[in-house]
Amino acid sequence: MAKASELRAKDVAALETEIKELLKSHFNLRMQRATQQLQDSSALKKTRRDIARARTILTEKKQGAAK
Repeated sequence: MAKASELRAKDVAALETEIKELLKSHFNLRMQRATQQLQDSSALKKTRRDIARARTILTEKKQGAAK
Protein backbone atom coordinates (compact mmCIF):
# COMPACT_ATOMS: atom_id res chain seq x y z
CA MET A 1 0.00 0.00 0.00
CA ALA A 2 1.50 3.25 -1.13
CA LYS A 3 1.10 6.28 1.10
CA ALA A 4 0.17 9.61 -0.42
CA SER A 5 3.32 11.24 0.91
CA GLU A 6 5.47 8.60 -0.84
CA LEU A 7 3.58 9.10 -4.10
CA ARG A 8 3.88 12.89 -3.92
CA ALA A 9 7.67 12.55 -3.73
CA LYS A 10 7.75 10.79 -7.12
CA ASP A 11 7.86 12.54 -10.47
CA VAL A 12 5.25 12.14 -13.24
CA ALA A 13 7.06 9.30 -15.05
CA ALA A 14 7.50 7.32 -11.83
CA LEU A 15 3.82 7.78 -10.99
CA GLU A 16 2.80 6.50 -14.43
CA THR A 17 4.92 3.36 -14.00
CA GLU A 18 3.48 2.90 -10.49
CA ILE A 19 -0.04 3.05 -11.91
CA LYS A 20 0.84 0.48 -14.59
CA GLU A 21 2.21 -1.88 -11.94
CA LEU A 22 -0.88 -1.42 -9.78
CA LEU A 23 -3.16 -2.12 -12.73
CA LYS A 24 -1.25 -5.34 -13.50
CA SER A 25 -1.49 -6.35 -9.86
CA HIS A 26 -5.22 -5.62 -9.82
CA PHE A 27 -5.72 -7.69 -12.97
CA ASN A 28 -3.86 -10.62 -11.43
CA LEU A 29 -5.99 -10.39 -8.29
CA ARG A 30 -9.15 -10.38 -10.40
CA MET A 31 -7.98 -13.51 -12.22
CA GLN A 32 -7.22 -15.18 -8.89
CA ARG A 33 -10.74 -14.35 -7.71
CA ALA A 34 -12.23 -15.74 -10.92
CA THR A 35 -10.37 -19.03 -10.46
CA GLN A 36 -11.20 -19.04 -6.72
CA GLN A 37 -7.54 -18.86 -5.70
CA LEU A 38 -7.71 -15.46 -4.01
CA GLN A 39 -6.73 -15.69 -0.35
CA ASP A 40 -7.15 -12.06 0.74
CA SER A 41 -10.47 -10.74 -0.51
CA SER A 42 -9.70 -7.21 0.73
CA ALA A 43 -6.69 -6.98 -1.58
CA LEU A 44 -8.90 -5.98 -4.51
CA LYS A 45 -10.30 -3.02 -2.59
CA LYS A 46 -6.82 -1.98 -1.45
CA THR A 47 -5.38 -2.01 -4.97
CA ARG A 48 -8.36 -0.08 -6.34
CA ARG A 49 -7.79 2.62 -3.73
CA ASP A 50 -4.05 2.68 -4.41
CA ILE A 51 -4.75 3.15 -8.13
CA ALA A 52 -7.17 5.98 -7.40
CA ARG A 53 -4.70 7.61 -5.01
CA ALA A 54 -1.89 7.47 -7.57
CA ARG A 55 -4.10 8.77 -10.38
CA THR A 56 -5.29 11.66 -8.21
CA ILE A 57 -1.74 12.70 -7.35
CA LEU A 58 -0.70 12.33 -11.00
CA THR A 59 -3.55 14.63 -12.06
CA GLU A 60 -2.59 17.17 -9.40
CA LYS A 61 1.02 17.17 -10.60
CA LYS A 62 0.00 17.57 -14.24
CA GLN A 63 -2.35 20.44 -13.42
CA GLY A 64 0.30 22.09 -11.27
CA ALA A 65 2.82 21.87 -14.10
CA ALA A 66 0.33 23.35 -16.56
CA LYS A 67 -0.22 26.47 -14.45
